[in-house]
Amino acid sequence: MPMNTGFTARYRVPRGKVGSGRVHGSPRRLPTVVIGAGPYGLATAAWLSAAGAERRVFGEPMECWSANMPDGMFLKSVPAASSVSAPEAGYRLEDFRTARGHGPVGDRYPVPVEEMIAYGRWFQERRVPELERRRVRSVGRADGLFGVTLDSGEEFPAGRVVMATGLVPFAHEPPELTGLLPAELVSHTSGHHDLSRFSGQRIAVLGAGQSALESAALLHEAGAFPTVIARARSVAFGSPPDTDRPSDRPRPVRVLKPGSPLGPGWSLLACARGGGVIRYLPQDVRLRMLRSVLGPSGGWWLRERVEDRVPVLCGRGIRSAVAADGGVRLEIEAVGDGRRTETLRADHLLLATGYRVDVDRLTLLAPELRRDVETFHGAPRLSSGFESSVPGLFFTGLAAAPTFGPVLRFVAGTGFAARRLAGAVAAGSRERP
Repeated sequence: MPMNTGFTARYRVPRGKVGSGRVHGSPRRLPTVVIGAGPYGLATAAWLSAAGAERRVFGEPMECWSANMPDGMFLKSVPAASSVSAPEAGYRLEDFRTARGHGPVGDRYPVPVEEMIAYGRWFQERRVPELERRRVRSVGRADGLFGVTLDSGEEFPAGRVVMATGLVPFAHEPPELTGLLPAELVSHTSGHHDLSRFSGQRIAVLGAGQSALESAALLHEAGAFPTVIARARSVAFGSPPDTDRPSDRPRPVRVLKPGSPLGPGWSLLACARGGGVIRYLPQDVRLRMLRSVLGPSGGWWLRERVEDRVPVLCGRGIRSAVAADGGVRLEIEAVGDGRRTETLRADHLLLATGYRVDVDRLTLLAPELRRDVETFHGAPRLSSGFESSVPGLFFTGLAAAPTFGPVLRFVAGTGFAARRLAGAVAAGSRERP
């Protein structure tokens, strides 16, 4: 929303161009504002600090992880690919474990979400102590700059804004299900920190990926009765690593399938290291890569927790959903053959349907800012320095994955993203998408 006229008078902000690193005609350096304190926000702040950029960083450290990911979850990434990037040594996950008196771990160690949250907060305390644990209410325009308003009512000008707001704003609900059920009967997995609330209930879980399979396992272990509904013909699980470290694999195997932060294989290595090249691919190719590279599957440690324990209906989709008898009645159809249907009754429908980037869902950005961001399929078009078509407005994390590829879906992408973005800010990059 537009800022009030008292804002510019109170701060005497001179007119100038947003995104240049300073306001023309004024010696004052305006801050770069980082919104979000998850892995991408913290990494960006650390690299901006090293670049000497004025900055203000807002958010609760690891809030999305602690509030929107279920107790008992494990990371799909191996420990070596789960470190938040910093410009100096000493801030990796293994450094955190050493500081806490824990021994080293390898690729066969699934990282508990509770450990990742504790690590992220440890990183913040040591590398981003300037974090302000306050919430940004809105970002608008103010005399050619950005006007930032906090929940406290504080208003101030910013030269640049970095959106590092994580996954939750992009939680995807299949449009064919929208509005069919009351809110108390349907929810997205991102809305649950404690799945034990469903103990004793029948839960239909829609999806075939890590979120669906792990939610089903956690529900079963909490005393609920989950059933997974998957459009895929079968569900897939990863294979446990042969060794704890890629370097321990035989050399011929390493040549055929080199290690990477995303896993072994040349294609995964290209995705992990080639974000700058991926940006130049046609947008439809990039979106297809985002869906297909490391597509829906469960971690290797989930197989024994799901198979023979949780019913999985493969090759099925939901044709209709209605509230009935205090719960949900789902009409399930075979994918590709709508004549084959069956009825499934549940107490709740849990959507493990992933995330889709849509700038319009970032409502803390004023409507005029959202309108001015050039998008493709809802995602922002970004320069090589992560800057959008609105000068000075940057996006990182999942919001940048449609531009730079699937590595931005994982913590392993923080190094690539934070280095480039901080470099663009420090250089006053004006490259347009």
